[in-house]
Amino acid sequence: MSSLDAICDRARGADGLIVALTGAGISAESGIPTFRGEEGYWTVGSEVYRPQQMATNAAYQRMPDDVWQWYLFRRAVCRNAAPNLAHAALARLDQALGERFRLITQNVDGLHLRAGNPLARTYQIHGNIDYQRCGAACCEAMWPLPDDLDVPAAPEQAKSYQLTDATAAVLRCPECGGRSRPHVLWFDECYDEPLFRFESSLKAAAEAALLIVVGTSASTTLPHHVVNLAAEAGAGIIDINIGDNAFGRVADQLANGIALRGPASEHVPAIADRLLA
Repeated sequence: MSSLDAICDRARGADGLIVALTGAGISAESGIPTFRGEEGYWTVGSEVYRPQQMATNAAYQRMPDDVWQWYLFRRAVCRNAAPNLAHAALARLDQALGERFRLITQNVDGLHLRAGNPLARTYQIHGNIDYQRCGAACCEAMWPLPDDLDVPAAPEQAKSYQLTDATAAVLRCPECGGRSRPHVLWFDECYDEPLFRFESSLKAAAEAALLIVVGTSASTTLPHHVVNLAAEAGAGIIDINIGDNAFGRVADQLANGIALRGPASEHVPAIADRLLA
């Protein structure tokens, strides 16, 4: 384990990328519940479904209206939130470092884009809840959900929303006319490059001089590949989380790593200040 100043100094003088990997913890500070929390559960009739059941292609094929209603409620929660100081600090790093910066996010809430991170350097590896694509995969195109859907803006009202004919008519693929689906990576699907920037994320990790991990519980596979590749490449690793986790233990074992415990809105701006000093 090294000091934060030493890690940032070394990264500033290196040629590699500065890469940030973010998870649900960074957006929890904006009021978005973590995906696996109690707020993620959904009732269809008399059945209560866990997120791991709803967020599947199998559920979408069986009950597409109910899956869409859940995602439109979740979208209302995301749109009701605002980027916080940690989001703003990562946008500031991108603006200052340009092509030397990459952001890999597991979050589908779109807050990084709203904070100012450009899409070209923001790898949304689990998708973006503001977008839809063909449910039958007739093409890889994705397009934004309209702002004027009849879904209530307030999350507490959106939770009881029932899909209307007007909204169902908008949730169609413009290419084949079939149903669209939320542009998210579901539990029974795999990462790829065209939709989820799989290879781009691995390449960024392998070229990293510094990896900043923020608010992830280390529960999905691609983040593990990213952290392992960065460690193998000799990158400095900073893990920021409110609690202990697998990535923090990796950082603590490295000569050029450190685990910081506390809120992202406290630590990420301070790290940005050090890197841009």
